[in-house]
Amino acid sequence: MRTTLRSRRTILGLFASAAAAVGLAAAPAHAATWSSSAQWGTWSNGGYTLYNDIWGSGAGPQTIWANSYSNWGVWANHPNTGGIKSYPNASRYIGKQLSALSSVKSSFNVSVPSSGAYETTYDIWDSNNADEIMLWMNKTGAVGPLGTSQGTASVGGSTWTVYKGSNGANAVFSFVRTSNTSSSTVDILAVMNWIENSKHWIGDVTLGNVQFGYEITSSSGGLNFNTNSFSVSSS
Repeated sequence: MRTTLRSRRTILGLFASAAAAVGLAAAPAHAATWSSSAQWGTWSNGGYTLYNDIWGSGAGPQTIWANSYSNWGVWANHPNTGGIKSYPNASRYIGKQLSALSSVKSSFNVSVPSSGAYETTYDIWDSNNADEIMLWMNKTGAVGPLGTSQGTASVGGSTWTVYKGSNGANAVFSFVRTSNTSSSTVDILAVMNWIENSKHWIGDVTLGNVQFGYEITSSSGGLNFNTNSFSVSSS
């Protein structure tokens, strides 16, 4: 999960600074089955786990709420400074090798702000957390992927600009959709097989966590990110 993986990438003192920032203000109340303003707040429902995941330095207050794994959202008030502040997300663990899977698909529908700096993105990991595959479905503001461009590819139901890089702890492959969308169905297995068979960047790995959420750099003044529906299916 990104709570653990992202912490590897940061400098000592991150936890203290982010925790202090969270305590600066309380988010507006939101009637929901569950909510949390805790830095690492988590909730399990229907085979998924939701994470507040405020992992970046200089973060402001953030509250995650959920009625279910499929209907949840975030209010965040992160300052207009550089650097990712958080990745609130819903996660499902698959736990099968790519060769043993016949289908992995995910659908989502979101309502996101027109201001701020963030991307709505999948964050997909192998079970050893050695390979990270990001699928950027929409982006706003001054945000950009890690690594260098490898050109474009049409796979998994979208056309992407593909980036390849490393954060020092794991390989990162970012697929940035060439046009923003707030609703789509993604063929995740097709993307993974393309990385393995067409590019040979990974082997027959075991697919671990499939996460979906909002990687937020800034949301000054308080912005709402709503997941109207979300699901992951595999066979």
